[in-house]
Amino acid sequence: MTKFSMTLRTLPLALLLATGLAQADQKLVPAQSEIAFVSKQMGVPVEGKFKRFDAQIAFDPAKPDAAKVAFTVDIASITLGSPESEAELPKATWFNTAKFPQATFQSSSVKALGGGKFEVTGKLGIKGNQRDVVVPMALTQAGATTTASGTFAIKRLAFKIGENEWADTSMVADDVQVKFKIALTGVAKL
Repeated sequence: MTKFSMTLRTLPLALLLATGLAQADQKLVPAQSEIAFVSKQMGVPVEGKFKRFDAQIAFDPAKPDAAKVAFTVDIASITLGSPESEAELPKATWFNTAKFPQATFQSSSVKALGGGKFEVTGKLGIKGNQRDVVVPMALTQAGATTTASGTFAIKRLAFKIGENEWADTSMVADDVQVKFKIALTGVAKL
């Protein structure tokens, strides 16, 4: 085998490794990131957030179709500002955190919409239930930090959040708005 043919054979591997290394440099900045939600209890908005989550992201704005986005959220890290509610949420009727400690999201596709806006499609898993979701996302950049933000809706009953007497949507609405702001370093310029 000639030196030239060896170079041609190893070039794809070198490109793959270089791309992987560039993507591996993308890091979540937890202090600047947030995953929150708004639900309604008896018609009154109730806001909460998750204090602990992690993301594995490989994203090049020039090649969104090759992007991979994965999240894990520690469900027991939920805060509502109400100790009574926070004590109920880990129970089996709500999130059953003993059996299902994490919510997950795994992207299947990312589509550019123009103007720094993207649409991420994937599977959201909560309490052992998987559902397809489409997540609109806007990217902004300031210095070395890229911030992805957006809002999407889920139906809590599709994930069996609030079972038995809590399945009554006149008490707790079925619709939940999930809001996120995820700060990353290592993303290429838009």
